[in-house]
Amino acid sequence: MVHPSVLGHSDRERQRRFIGVMLAAPFFAAGAAVTLVTSGMGAAVTMAAIFAAFGLCWFVALLVAATGKMAAAGPIALAMAAIALGGLIGAAGGLSSPVAMLALALPFEAWWIGASRRAAVWGGASAVIAIALQSLSATFLPFADAHIAAWHWLVPLAWALTLLPRISAFRGTAGAAATLDAGDGLEDIIDAVVFRVTRHGEVVEASAKARTLLKLPPELLSGTGLFDRVHLSDRVSYLSALADMRDGALSRRLELRIRLPQSGNGAHNGNGLVADNYQPFALELVRGEEQSDVFTLVLRKNDETARLREELAQANETAAAAEVAKGRFLAVVSHELRTPLNAIIGFSDMLLHEMFGAFKDPRQKEYVGLVRDSGQHLLAVVTSILDVSRIESGVYATEPEPFRFMEAVDMCQSMMRLQAQAKNIDLQTQIAPDAGDINADRRAVQQMLINLVSNAIKFTPDGGDVVVGAKRIGSRLHFWVRDTGIGIAEEDFANLGKPFMQIQNDYTRRFEGTGLGLSLVKGLVALHEGTMSIESMPGEGTTVTISLPVCGPKGRPANSTGVLTMPVTRAKGDGNGSLRKTG
Repeated sequence: MVHPSVLGHSDRERQRRFIGVMLAAPFFAAGAAVTLVTSGMGAAVTMAAIFAAFGLCWFVALLVAATGKMAAAGPIALAMAAIALGGLIGAAGGLSSPVAMLALALPFEAWWIGASRRAAVWGGASAVIAIALQSLSATFLPFADAHIAAWHWLVPLAWALTLLPRISAFRGTAGAAATLDAGDGLEDIIDAVVFRVTRHGEVVEASAKARTLLKLPPELLSGTGLFDRVHLSDRVSYLSALADMRDGALSRRLELRIRLPQSGNGAHNGNGLVADNYQPFALELVRGEEQSDVFTLVLRKNDETARLREELAQANETAAAAEVAKGRFLAVVSHELRTPLNAIIGFSDMLLHEMFGAFKDPRQKEYVGLVRDSGQHLLAVVTSILDVSRIESGVYATEPEPFRFMEAVDMCQSMMRLQAQAKNIDLQTQIAPDAGDINADRRAVQQMLINLVSNAIKFTPDGGDVVVGAKRIGSRLHFWVRDTGIGIAEEDFANLGKPFMQIQNDYTRRFEGTGLGLSLVKGLVALHEGTMSIESMPGEGTTVTISLPVCGPKGRPANSTGVLTMPVTRAKGDGNGSLRKTG
């Protein structure tokens, strides 16, 4: 309750004791009045005296707490104490009563609050006035049957019991004051603001370095001034550190942001308003082993952390820009390659059909066929690169429309049948009758099926099986491609779905590929807000399952870099070594 404008430790201690005495005195006076005055003046007068004691004492205490000034409050308090004590002594039977011993309380309480000989002298003077007033109290206050009793000893004894905790507290405060005096030169050694705070974080004293480091006068940081300037998200850690100190910790260190005054060219937000000027600082909380009431806080600038955070932000922006630039470069290059490739493939087809004359040598037709096949393969690679770059840059346009899923499966089967027959692979379908329609981009769904079936045929030995299945579960359509191929080892799961990454082993090295197929499928699934899972066991085949919403995607924006990403997790299966990867 001490006013924040009171900065000196001794001044704050005097006001703290004065407010405490004034808040507690009415309770003591009420108890004494009940035992001494009620029998002489009746309950009504006694209650009036009690309410007057509470009102006057608490008014003076709140006046000091609100203004921080004791110049007028001190004499008023001594005057009220002298009148009240004179009345109590008169009600107890005069100076012969043990209550008269309370005259020693006035000089002691004055010395306890003021901590000076002058204060004790003024307290003694008020005690003399109280003794003089007790002889006149019978004239103005008709005490009836005022006599001395043995139980009058309870009143001075009750006051004496209050001395024990206060004396012990006085010793602790003296030790804390000595610690504060010993640390006065701390700020001259280090470039930091030194605070003295109470157990609950109220600033008792702030060093003059606050004017240079925080651009604030120390008095504005008193009380809760420091806490009010701590960033909201950092206040929990600050309060937790204070709690640890109260529980016995000798030191704590944390990083926090503190709001400083705006400079002349302060930052502005998008609305044109001045933004809060929060700066990073490092705060150390320390205390002596015998110190329990006062903690020392050392606040330093945290320029190194600020620099690292700024460098990290710049690195993230650079990486994001490089990723976007890479995607745009691939898109431009891929687009420029498609035109000549289409010409190569078209003219190769014309030559193979001998539209302008027959070949003189059969090897010429064979070579032209190789040129066409190579052009078609390169065109497929360029198209995949273009699609992947569009997905990563967030410009891949999807056009959802309702269509029968079986139509996409039939188209995929017709395209992949010749490739499957060349390896004597049985290409089957297991489409449930309830598969029905789906609202999605038809070309994207067909591309998913073609890439998955193509991979399944590529990595399945001759004479194997490839199955395309689908069924509807609730509001989602689940379809899968299962093969009896080589499977995937556990250590290879980490590279699945990454562009230009192809799993390498003794079998897959015999096949061409850029590793874009599964990456493209994963991106298309993400665009449709779907999920993809892979179950595989080496030597026994692989099953890739995709789940798409039947009603179509609701529209999920890309992240800050424009890349649509999807969380990927891995989980081991049962004890026979099967694996499951869900993305």
